[in-house]
Amino acid sequence: MDNGFNNYSGDDLNNNLNRRGGNNNNNKNDKGPKISQTIVILIVAALASLLLLSIFSNAFESATEKEITYNEFLEMIENGEVESVILDVDEGVYYITPVSSENSLINVTYWTTYIGFNDEELQDLLEEADVDYKGQQSSSSSLLTNIILGYVLPFALLYIFFAFVFRRMSKSSGGIMGVGKSNAKVYVQKETGVTFKDVAGQDEAKESMTEIVDFLHNPGKYVEIGAKLPKGALLVGPPGTGKTLLAKAVAGEANVPFFSLSGSDFVEMFVGVGASRVRDLFKQAQSMAPCIIFIDEIDAIGKSRDSRYGGNDEREQTLNQLLAEMDGFDSSKGLFILAATNRPDVLDPALLRPGRFDRRIIVDKPDLKGRIETLKVHSKNVAMDETVDFDEIGLATSGAVGSDLANMINEAAIMAVKAGRRAMSQADLFEAVEVVIAGKEKKDRLLSETEKKTVAYHETGHALVSALLKHAEPVQKITIVPRTMGSLGYVMQVPEEEKYLMTKDEMLDRITTLLGGRAAEATVFETVTTGASNDMEKATDLARAMITRYGMSEQFGLMSLETVEDRYLNERTVTNCSDATAAEIDREIKELLKECYERAMKLLSENRESLDKIAAYLFEHETITGKQFMEIFEGKEVTEPYKKKTIETSENLENTGNTENQ
Repeated sequence: MDNGFNNYSGDDLNNNLNRRGGNNNNNKNDKGPKISQTIVILIVAALASLLLLSIFSNAFESATEKEITYNEFLEMIENGEVESVILDVDEGVYYITPVSSENSLINVTYWTTYIGFNDEELQDLLEEADVDYKGQQSSSSSLLTNIILGYVLPFALLYIFFAFVFRRMSKSSGGIMGVGKSNAKVYVQKETGVTFKDVAGQDEAKESMTEIVDFLHNPGKYVEIGAKLPKGALLVGPPGTGKTLLAKAVAGEANVPFFSLSGSDFVEMFVGVGASRVRDLFKQAQSMAPCIIFIDEIDAIGKSRDSRYGGNDEREQTLNQLLAEMDGFDSSKGLFILAATNRPDVLDPALLRPGRFDRRIIVDKPDLKGRIETLKVHSKNVAMDETVDFDEIGLATSGAVGSDLANMINEAAIMAVKAGRRAMSQADLFEAVEVVIAGKEKKDRLLSETEKKTVAYHETGHALVSALLKHAEPVQKITIVPRTMGSLGYVMQVPEEEKYLMTKDEMLDRITTLLGGRAAEATVFETVTTGASNDMEKATDLARAMITRYGMSEQFGLMSLETVEDRYLNERTVTNCSDATAAEIDREIKELLKECYERAMKLLSENRESLDKIAAYLFEHETITGKQFMEIFEGKEVTEPYKKKTIETSENLENTGNTENQ
């Protein structure tokens, strides 16, 4: 049961791009080589066809001949199964043609070893059976011809054909099957369709990228004062914050060739292919400077070369070639390298030193202002009514990244269409926030009366403890409707303003609020359920952070006992202390959680009447707003019951003809 939402690919280079100093008169000189190449290709194709025909004919011929014994030959004559017999004197073989059968699709020729054609009994037998027979003599020249056509010529044709194919591949593709050729996608001018206007909430990152674009357009004013263009910039940040979008915006603004590819595009199973692709990429880029090279997910080839992350010859050779190329090119020509990653801690130090990636541009989660701007950018083509307030949605989505906000706008627009309305409303946006964070409502999951009552008290415990504490965030909504992401209910809290720091008292109140659901169960039912597992996990993580990272423990003082790895991914922590100290940390966490739990129990016991009233109203209505919650808590009459936004079916819409806000 969650108690809040506060913390939640290339093509070849186009040869027709504007090449500097090109001469169209050279086209006439190219006709000769092209014609000769065509003739060679036609000859090879003809020889290959003859070869295949010879192979198939030999195979067919061998399939229609069968060796039999002399006794079987005599038996076939007696049975009238022989039509003609030919004796090859040189080969000493009888060739027997059987009587043709209407059911047989292939006429099989039998042969047997020569015994003696002067045998009168055999001649009499052939004459009695009315079988035609004659003799023939093979010449040595025909035998030599058969050997040449059957053995020498096919191998010679195969050799010529494969030699030609491999030579053409190696010349045109830089290697067999083109594996050593860079497969970067090339964008020129505004082919990406994205500009800096489409990037919101990342003002500092856009400012840094604008400087680079301006340097590419107007290098003179920088060179005049002695400034040099940085060789590269590394975009760092969590997934979904817009690193790739920012790179596409650079492509749209730069008006220079833009090479885009992923780090995994360099990696192959063959050692040396990645390094060859790096060389080919920089060769193309230098021929088209000024230009920008963008490598997405550079950690695929840029991992540190120490043994901690495991050795890989192909990846290390690719990285070494990339380092050498970045040192080798002249930045004054306007060649700039842009890379993106969300794992900067695993990158090789040689890749991050000045002279390679000179700038590290942080593309972090947007603040309140950035979230509001992002919502406006993603909703510019969406119809909205007058109730939409992005300031309120921005406060409710603290910790959301750009992709989350774009998804929320899209979900809200879909909900408006399902409801039969022509514009998106504020209610749609809040519902979309819940769908993205907690999932859709599970209408098929019906709780028993006992479970529903338990969930109602659990969520009321969270909300009531939050209202009784000084530093807790105000309640926006309470619901006991199950969601697809596993929660049976939740309390949505929205801060009154954006905060970047938390005091010790605020963190203690946060832990107490998290444990309020379990405390309510124990207070009312004198037993507990499994519903508080997620609450305890969050409370334990917060208590551990207070002691090991934030120095808020009297026993350990200002010691830093844990460090954070993968900051932009899962924020995994590593303990930097002995086992004995780790045991002491566990005891300290246990005591801290116990104090906060007892505090929540005390608050709920002192306000048992309010707990029962709010839980009963929640049990009846399933969802209540923060305003209704405070009215019940203060003993006032609920003035406006919660109105569930319904989704009309197409049949109902046809009957009523209503397309306004429901």
